[in-house]
Amino acid sequence: MALLQSPGRDTARLTGARLVAVAARDRARAEAFAAEHGVERVLASYADVLADPEVEAVYNPLANGLHGPWNLAAVAVGKHVLTEKPSASDAVEARAVRDAAADAGVVLMEAFRYLYHPVTRRLLDVLGSGEIGELRHVEVHMGIPAPADADPRWSLALAGGGLMDGGCCGLHLHRALAPFAGGEPRILAAKGRERAGHPGVDEWVEAELAFPGGATGVVHSSMAADDVRMSCRLVGSRGEATAPFFVLPHRDDRVLVTAGGTERVEELGRRPSYAYQLEAFTAAVREGVPVPTDADDAVATAELVDDCYRAAGFDPRPRTVL
Repeated sequence: MALLQSPGRDTARLTGARLVAVAARDRARAEAFAAEHGVERVLASYADVLADPEVEAVYNPLANGLHGPWNLAAVAVGKHVLTEKPSASDAVEARAVRDAAADAGVVLMEAFRYLYHPVTRRLLDVLGSGEIGELRHVEVHMGIPAPADADPRWSLALAGGGLMDGGCCGLHLHRALAPFAGGEPRILAAKGRERAGHPGVDEWVEAELAFPGGATGVVHSSMAADDVRMSCRLVGSRGEATAPFFVLPHRDDRVLVTAGGTERVEELGRRPSYAYQLEAFTAAVREGVPVPTDADDAVATAELVDDCYRAAGFDPRPRTVL
């Protein structure tokens, strides 16, 4: 595996992946990264990574606006891609990436890693078992303290914004609940606030969603919160299930279930979600095992993100041309 950046050596060791190469805009930074994380060699550019014959797959966690272009470049030369979310700047680009990956016959997997961890799998199991009854409401909070003003996450040209950074996880979780709610959710209404000094970039967005089966949902997305908050709450007709930190389960691996007049706490383990995700990606590449966050799924999420931006009074993110 080649890396444009990486969650690191520890995850690779957990899954047996070989870290072949890394590149960064600043070679010194890439060299320091390689030394720390056990990457075999540093290359001069992202293009050199893609040209390396030993590179079989790439992990792309660049700035949001660079996901689509470099994903397209990777699949064009036959590399499998684990791309950070979102896979592209908007739905049009996500469709282009999906179609290119299909034409090339390579795996394109979007890194909604939370979905592969036992915490989220347990939430879905509890809901699917009927223990808390039929799904009635979903509430997701995705917030982080504000990054520095020069951070690329505040750059409209690089497809920045709170919804693109963490809020898309909240929208994706709603989509993951579609099998239990009569189908895919849609945006009912949304509102947001622009970041001062960064026209068109959302500091926070709140979205209301509805499912075909009658359940409702809300996503609170903020990139200027007082603290880190990444929680989800599923309310059913007979109880509820909550994960206080479903996106960062290595910090808090609890699932809290209230049903039938009783409450319990389940601890699902703090093994990194990166490891579960990389195992799923490896199985997809080596054995053709389907993954739930494939290129088709990425398109559907991008469409929902675009809809949310429009409903909140923002334009979808612009696409970057290399």
